[in-house]
Amino acid sequence: MVFRISAIAAYCLLCVSLVSGKEPLKVYILTGQSNMQGHAVISTFDHIGMDPLTAPILKEMRNADGTASVCDNVWISSIGNGGTEEEYLGKLTAGYGAIGRGTKIGPEFTFGIYMQKHVKEPILIIKTAWGGKSLHTDFRSPSSGPFEFSEARLESLKKQGKDIEQAKKDKAMATGHYYRLMLEHVDKVLKDIKRVYPGYDEKAGYEIAGLVWFQGWNDMVAGDVYPNRSKPGGYELYSKLMAEFIRDVRKDLSAPKMPFVIGVMGVGGPTEKYGPSQQRYKSTHDGFRKSMAAPAALPEFKGNVAAVLTENYWDAELAELMDRGGKIKAKSQEMSKDKTLNRQQREGALAKFRGELYTARELEILKGRSNAGYHYNGSGKIMAQIGKGFADAMATMSK
Repeated sequence: MVFRISAIAAYCLLCVSLVSGKEPLKVYILTGQSNMQGHAVISTFDHIGMDPLTAPILKEMRNADGTASVCDNVWISSIGNGGTEEEYLGKLTAGYGAIGRGTKIGPEFTFGIYMQKHVKEPILIIKTAWGGKSLHTDFRSPSSGPFEFSEARLESLKKQGKDIEQAKKDKAMATGHYYRLMLEHVDKVLKDIKRVYPGYDEKAGYEIAGLVWFQGWNDMVAGDVYPNRSKPGGYELYSKLMAEFIRDVRKDLSAPKMPFVIGVMGVGGPTEKYGPSQQRYKSTHDGFRKSMAAPAALPEFKGNVAAVLTENYWDAELAELMDRGGKIKAKSQEMSKDKTLNRQQREGALAKFRGELYTARELEILKGRSNAGYHYNGSGKIMAQIGKGFADAMATMSK
C-alpha cells in the first residue's frame, strides 16, 4: 500500500503557511541501510578532535563536559535502528544510530546540526534505515516493476533443489517491502507531528524539504543480480532503479522537485589510491560508485539531485593502522604454538610487540575505530563528515 500526500493537501499546507506568515517546518527524510543506521560508537569521538580539519565539527557534537550535544531545534523520529519498527524519537543527539554495543551515531547527528544552521530554524528529521537491504529488491519502487530472476539464478536454484515457484512468490512478497515501510512511517509522523515535535506550529504547516539516500553494499555484492559487475556498465541496472526510486518517492510524497542527495558508497577511499591488497576490488567499486552517482547527471535531475562521494571522508591513516594490526594477530598465533611460554609471558610479549608496532599517538588514533570496514570502520570522524557533507549538498540545492 502506498501513502500519498495529495496535491490538495499540499496546496492547503502552502495556503496555511502564507496566511500565518511563518515559514513551514522543514522536514528531511533520511533512508537506506546499515550505514544510514550508523555504527560509529561515541567512544570514537576523541579521534575527531585530533585532526585540525575535523576538530571544529567535534565542538558542535560535544559539550564542554564531554557529553554529546542535544540539538534544541532539531527533532527526530527514527525506525529500523535495531532492525525492527520500534520508534526512537525526541530531540536530536547521539544514540540514533544502530542499536547494540554502545551508543552510536549515523549521518543524522551532524546532518541535523549543520542543516539547522543552514535553514536557521527548527527542523524535523524522519529516519528509516534497516541493515542489509537492497535497492534491487527491498527498496524497489513501483515503477521498477517486479523483480525478475536471471536465467543463471534460476538454474542455480534448480541445481540446489529449490522450489522455483515458491522462490518467485517469496521474492514477490519481499519486493518493495522497505520502500512501503519508509512511506508508511513518513505518513505516520506527518499525520501527528506534535507527537514528535511538541512545538510544531500547525498554522505554519510543514514542507518536505529533502531526502538523503545512503545505501549500496547489498547491491554492490549481489553477483546474481549484477552478473557483469566487474565490467564496464555492469551496474547500469542500479542507475535505472535509482532514477525510478527518485521519481516514485517524489510522486508518493507529492514533492515533485524535492532535493535528493545520493550518498555514494566510499568504503576504502578513492579507488585511484587503492593499495596492492585492494586492487582486486578496484574495478567493481569504481563501477558501482559511478552507477550510484549517474542519476544526478540526468537532465531531469539537474540542480535537484546531488551525489556526495563519501570516499572523500575515508580515513586512510586509520585504515592503515588497522591493517598493521594483522601483524599482532600473526604474532599471537605464532606464540601460541610455543609451549615454553605461559599465558602471562605471551601477553607481556604481545604488549611489547604492540608498543614497537605503534607510537603512542597511533594507539590513540586506533581508538577511533569501533566496527568493520564495510561500516566505515565505525569511525565517528568519518560518519560526522558524511553527515555534514549531506547537509551541505542539500543546502546548496535548496538555495
